[in-house]
Amino acid sequence: MEHNKLSSALLALDSLSIYRGLLENRVFGKLTALLISFNKTDVVFREVVNSYHEFYFELAQESSTMSLKDYVLEQIIFDENPFTLQQQAVQLSSPNHVIEKAAAQDLNCLQLIAQLDPALVKAYLSELFKDDAHNSLIDELPEWVLESHSLSPSNHLNHITEHINACKRWPDSLDELKKFHRTYGSGLFAHYHAFVWEKSDGQGYLKGIDSPDPITLNELVDYQSERSKVINNTLQFLKGFPANNVLLYGDRGTGKSSTVKAILNEYHTQGLRMLEIPKAFLADFPLIIRLLRNRPQKFIIFVDDLVFGDNEENYTSLKAMLEGGLESKTPNIVIYATSNRRHLIKEYFSDRAGLQSSNHDEEVHAGDSMQEKLSLADRFGINVVFCSPDQNRYLKIVEGIASRRNLYIDRERLHKEALQWALWYNGRSARTARQFVDWIEGNDCLKDFQ
Repeated sequence: MEHNKLSSALLALDSLSIYRGLLENRVFGKLTALLISFNKTDVVFREVVNSYHEFYFELAQESSTMSLKDYVLEQIIFDENPFTLQQQAVQLSSPNHVIEKAAAQDLNCLQLIAQLDPALVKAYLSELFKDDAHNSLIDELPEWVLESHSLSPSNHLNHITEHINACKRWPDSLDELKKFHRTYGSGLFAHYHAFVWEKSDGQGYLKGIDSPDPITLNELVDYQSERSKVINNTLQFLKGFPANNVLLYGDRGTGKSSTVKAILNEYHTQGLRMLEIPKAFLADFPLIIRLLRNRPQKFIIFVDDLVFGDNEENYTSLKAMLEGGLESKTPNIVIYATSNRRHLIKEYFSDRAGLQSSNHDEEVHAGDSMQEKLSLADRFGINVVFCSPDQNRYLKIVEGIASRRNLYIDRERLHKEALQWALWYNGRSARTARQFVDWIEGNDCLKDFQ
């Protein structure tokens, strides 16, 4: 009987079609190798035990709960395949019932695999090697967990996991899976909400960020007027209304980047995603557009600390993306950029001198070049200025941060030391205020500890 169940599990793995890509991951690969080893005519005890431990090791590497069922469910939710891609297509004319039927059959196979009991495996091995001198080692083989009842920190993941678990037959969860993928996407886009664009061997790719900056809008003190413009534009974008690209510029340390990151943390449960692109990779914009096109999520492409030298050509890629490129930006993408400069491309007095120069080495149409440099910032629909705070505003920010942390410090002392801190270090800014509160909180805690 045990052999029949193990053979059925192996056949279930072999029968995967739509979810067949799962066989390429190491856990499924080692499980397949283990099950195949049971069917060899010249099966060797040492090889089987080794295969068992290799599978167990890979599961331990990938699953914090040590539950094969949890692992299989996670793979179902995050797999990217013809079925999941079909569901998240923005313009889905009609469902492909052939693919859906194949996906349902795969869910049935995956349920069978998820229910594989380590006790069953060990019982079969004990019978198979009952005459082996080392038979007692089988009882000591570690076991994986059948039911962990572990919950993900994400509510939408909890919902779909619990729904599949509650179905007596996993194929019955197909409709709920379709809703999930239409809303949250699949693959990386269902797993992460923050990404960075990286390159390896000249090839660009999306990398999911496991622990994005947790800053929230509630933690940001003051600058409500400036921040509200960015928030309102983001809400328009999320609701499918026309929205603008945004340039946040101004003095350093005033909360420009923190504003963008806090907006992601506020609205990622509504389908908002963010992709940060280093300035050096802006020429990859056309490739990025193709990757994000027709996804159900809304993407903010974030370019931080944006400024170009006079000899850099990457700004032409950004300019084309903002307006006028042949490969148009799709409705599910906006660009948010931060800069300490209003004019994003460095301009020199020599540029203006070229307007009335008799130097044969100067550009004839220098005025056109100058206007091109000045026009980049104008291509952002919304420009939001973050200025360094005056003394009163700086102290107000310090008080606000201290209050949010429930720090009860004498107001006169707080003001005096905050002004000294700004004088000694980086001047008045929201960043300086936060750094000062970090210092005074830590310093007072250390004194209490001593």
